[in-house]
Amino acid sequence: MPARSSAIAPDAALCSNTQVAALTAPERTLLLAIAPRIVPPAAGLTPETREAMLALIDGTLASRTPAMRRQFRLFLRALRWLPALRYLRPLDRLDGSQQDAALRWFQDHPVQLLRGGFWGVRALVLLGYYGQPAHHASIGYAPSADGNAVLHARARR
Repeated sequence: MPARSSAIAPDAALCSNTQVAALTAPERTLLLAIAPRIVPPAAGLTPETREAMLALIDGTLASRTPAMRRQFRLFLRALRWLPALRYLRPLDRLDGSQQDAALRWFQDHPVQLLRGGFWGVRALVLLGYYGQPAHHASIGYAPSADGNAVLHARARR
């Protein structure tokens, strides 16, 4: 049998009605603390939109393999605690400018594992924010109820 390399858990579709909490409370707190540094409008989220953002991230992680969820959890620990070596406090307890500097350090790090981990977290935070229908217009996203009909109409012109 060939080895599977998919990042999606093979039984994810079968368990779609089962709630799998991929994020722990401290991980949720960390993501909420850094979200405004990644998506500045996230600073003004209401409690409901914060929960919706975390639900999108949680749902995305829940569809991944247990190994990938463990890797994500480990990277979030590194993201939280590595800045303490410089600032003597974890990432979520730094002020905004220090958080920005620490996140830039991860973003541009020469070690691909740290850099890639940061870009994964960034992608999930962006998905959590812009994946909410209330924010679609802010990026010019206007889904068509007709599917690809709009694209086909444009192609005929």
